[in-house]
Amino acid sequence: MSAAPAAAAGGAPAAAAAGTAAATASTPADFLRSIRGKPVVVRLNSGADYRGVLACLDGYMNVALEQTEEYVGGQLKNAYGDAFLRGNNVLYIAMADGSGGVGGGGSAGGK
Repeated sequence: MSAAPAAAAGGAPAAAAAGTAAATASTPADFLRSIRGKPVVVRLNSGADYRGVLACLDGYMNVALEQTEEYVGGQLKNAYGDAFLRGNNVLYIAMADGSGGVGGGGSAGGK
């Protein structure tokens, strides 16, 4: 039997590294799978941000969000229950930090 590694890549303790989705994701696909059901920010090519809980995502980067808020120029413009964003409009998807902004955890680009 092998013991679990004491440190993750980069020398950080394994327990601390396991706390973030980006620390355990090794590819963009792994990252996207790890953030399902978590708060995200989706930036569109137009510059608009949609913040909500990632419900599902497909191979074309079509995104379904729950509890969605639309921000344009940093200003809240609209609130939706559920929203569907067509993949060809998605610039990137990132984890949201606790303040509703983009966290440093990672992102996956659509282009």
